[in-house]
Amino acid sequence: MELRILPGNIANMIAAGEVVQRPSSVVKELMENSLDAGATQVSVTIQDAGRTLVQVIDNGSGMSPDDAVLCFERHATSKIATAEDLENIMTFGFRGEALASIAAVAEVTLRTRREEDELGCEVVFAASEHLSTKEVQAPKGSSFSVRNLFYNVPARRKFLKSDNVEFKHIYEEFTRVVLTRPDVGFTLIHNGKEVSVLRPAKSLKFRIMDLFGQGVVGDVVDISADTTIAKVSGFIGRPEGAKKTLGNQFFFVNGRYFRSPYLHKAVMKAYEGMIPEGTTPSYFIYIETDPSAIDVNIHPTKTEIKFEEDSVVFQIIFAAVKESLGYNAISGDIDFENPEASKMPVLGTNFGEYRPSSIPSAGLDPDYNPFNPEPFQGSFDLPSAEPVETPDYSKYVSKNENYGKLFEDRTLPTSQVMTVHGKYILSQSKSGIMVINVRRAKERIFFDRFLRAFRKSGHITQTALFPQQVSVGVAQRQIFDENADLLSSLGFDITPFGNDSVVVNGVPEGYSTEQGKVETMLSDILLILSDNTTTLQGVMENSMAEKFAILGASGSSEVSSPIEAQRLIDSLLSSDNPEFTSSGKKIIAIIPIEELEKKF
Repeated sequence: MELRILPGNIANMIAAGEVVQRPSSVVKELMENSLDAGATQVSVTIQDAGRTLVQVIDNGSGMSPDDAVLCFERHATSKIATAEDLENIMTFGFRGEALASIAAVAEVTLRTRREEDELGCEVVFAASEHLSTKEVQAPKGSSFSVRNLFYNVPARRKFLKSDNVEFKHIYEEFTRVVLTRPDVGFTLIHNGKEVSVLRPAKSLKFRIMDLFGQGVVGDVVDISADTTIAKVSGFIGRPEGAKKTLGNQFFFVNGRYFRSPYLHKAVMKAYEGMIPEGTTPSYFIYIETDPSAIDVNIHPTKTEIKFEEDSVVFQIIFAAVKESLGYNAISGDIDFENPEASKMPVLGTNFGEYRPSSIPSAGLDPDYNPFNPEPFQGSFDLPSAEPVETPDYSKYVSKNENYGKLFEDRTLPTSQVMTVHGKYILSQSKSGIMVINVRRAKERIFFDRFLRAFRKSGHITQTALFPQQVSVGVAQRQIFDENADLLSSLGFDITPFGNDSVVVNGVPEGYSTEQGKVETMLSDILLILSDNTTTLQGVMENSMAEKFAILGASGSSEVSSPIEAQRLIDSLLSSDNPEFTSSGKKIIAIIPIEELEKKF
């Protein structure tokens, strides 16, 4: 086999496969170049989620005509002359691959002018070929216009996702860059619409507020640690603000964003016992360290780095987060300086089994006659409602041989239906006591309703008494926009508001409209929509119906009265399969009279 040296344009296309993975990669590289050029204002304009155009304009130092051409050559850089220079990198782009890679898979026009030059120059490249250079009138700084990304690599272009998905990635990269420089103004425009206009901020906290809203800023506290190895600063979220969806988790080192599952564990370890399992707090953590103590060149896109003393940095972050949580009294309210604090009683290990959840009160009925068969009207949570005849459930007996045991002799009055802590419904059956798990019953009911909604039968919307505005962030708003028709078909009335918020006007019948639960509901909806990876008809419908059913059941209120319980039973027994949830979990159980007798 004969060896050959690859032509320059082919080598550039291979390099582009590492550096330019999607339009967001172009945005990241060009924005970082602008900051390295000393810009105080950076404007990003996007068309069709970057497929048609990515333009980045800055007021930085600009380039000479010679440098404007040379910058498109591979490994053209002003930051590295010797191997030792690699150990002191404090800027973003330094390997000289970004512009060469971009020019290999797109049509690029650069207009640039230095302050000392009267005229600027325009350089045009396409598919790594230098097409033209000419003098033009241009403001100080640089303007990069990248058109028709991957036009010469159709396979790569075909694998780009929808515009909403690609723009979500663009906004994520935009966010990561602007969080490194609160002193710089940024603008993001998509299809002619201003998505984000950020003026230079007084501090990082103001930049966070401009990006994520007052809600996020009000939820964070400062962290700080200064050691000989590294200096740590930034903000961490309060435990009660932890969410099921990942978002607003950022690490930066020497002004550069990076990902680190290892250091993420340090943060999560500090929150142990303070947040529910499966939730994640917000954090914005900035690390400053000697550039020679890190390697920023281990990943093509420079989003991963390696610390010389990883374990030490782990401990520093863990300690800084833990100290901040303690200092802000988030981990507990006990005053250990109070001498009375030491007199707290010590409970036995089995105390919880016997301690009542509330103090019982004895009921007294002076008219009670033990020989009267009417139900007792005392204070055992049994209402005095008039007997109401329930529907005949005999039609369900044929569906399962065990249903006969469950529903025989069901002409019971509502007064013989009892709720236990709002979580279970008890009712007499011929063979004993029928127990219904309320949450699972609601899950079954919601599942059937959502399946009917998917089949164009529609779903009833429960209008909120007071519409609620919730800030979800620009990127998350895109997910709501993309799935607006699906959510509407399921009974959600959610409308966009501004660039980063939605207004919840209504929810599916049975969902909770409590103010505190709506924001959690939106977070869970985002998680469901983000995890929807299948488009197979039938499979997608069942999967989505099951997830939304679980969401509705978990957020709904408890059953507090026998009348509500009876309605739930009626709805459950109209299901095709009232005995099991869609995931196969048991909803109804019978406790035989013989089993009860063994207890006594």
